[in-house]
Amino acid sequence: MGTLLPLYGAGTALACEPVDQGLLNRGYRVRTTRGRYFLKHHFDPDTADPDAIERRHRATQRLAEVGVPAVPPLTHREGRTVAVVGGHAYALHPWIEGGHLHGGQLTRSESARLGALLGAVHACLERVMPPKGRTRPATGPHPVESADPADTFALIDDLLGHVHRHKPADAFDDLARHRLLERRSLLEQHTHRRPPRGGPVGWVHGDFHPFNLLYRGGTPAAIVDWDRLGVQPRAEEAVRAAAIFFVRPAGMLDLPKARAYARAYRRAARATPSELAAAVHRVWWERLNDFWMLRWHYERGDTRADCQFAAASALAVWWTREYDAVCDAFTS
Repeated sequence: MGTLLPLYGAGTALACEPVDQGLLNRGYRVRTTRGRYFLKHHFDPDTADPDAIERRHRATQRLAEVGVPAVPPLTHREGRTVAVVGGHAYALHPWIEGGHLHGGQLTRSESARLGALLGAVHACLERVMPPKGRTRPATGPHPVESADPADTFALIDDLLGHVHRHKPADAFDDLARHRLLERRSLLEQHTHRRPPRGGPVGWVHGDFHPFNLLYRGGTPAAIVDWDRLGVQPRAEEAVRAAAIFFVRPAGMLDLPKARAYARAYRRAARATPSELAAAVHRVWWERLNDFWMLRWHYERGDTRADCQFAAASALAVWWTREYDAVCDAFTS
């Protein structure tokens, strides 16, 4: 801290508190003699390259200039936005007052505003990012190959082994075992529905969810954490975000809010219903084959995502049963 703050001309530290929400990087609320700041320690090796971080910072600056509520970092006295200290990359941002809202706290009109915001992000990224990444029909393989069910069956068996070996068994183990067996049965029934290749791609935020959006007075004040900015299927980001914002504790989507969100997103991003339908199918398949929370729990011993598992695992089952209704909500 004694090296970083003078580099940015940010005064002397008076207080420094960790911000708990991040799963991959580390953040701190810093109060100094010059004001309040958010200090980000880029800890995740996949996104911690200083040059790549600075490219993302320049993107947020351009987005802010065209009206997107991004929060560019400060520039330090060497003319850069990233400071490397002890081999670690840091960035200092203005502190933005606000709080996080889940979809359950949003009205339908606020849900529509959320969809319009993400649509505007995608549309503005098209304007400010390099042409090579602009939205286009994919002529080659889909940027992210859909999960192979054979690999998923092997992973399920491996995770069941972890569950069996965990002694003494607890309630989380019981739920994990139930969901793994249930998911294997669902995959056996739906293997033939593996998504095909292809689809429109464009620049996306990459990690649009409640903890990366700050509200102030019911209005979105800042979109943060652009570490996953890249070229990906943009409509999939819209569906994936809705599945996080609008999932209820029992593991079902609030479809009226999702519908309002999707309509506004399509208008703002100029996305077609067929684009959203394909995205619904791919994200459903992704959820059906995804066990990252269990892998963190059993392979890493990291339990920070355990609280999300009950709803997320139930959602895959509910989505399979209500597939047509979900698709209709995103396309009508």
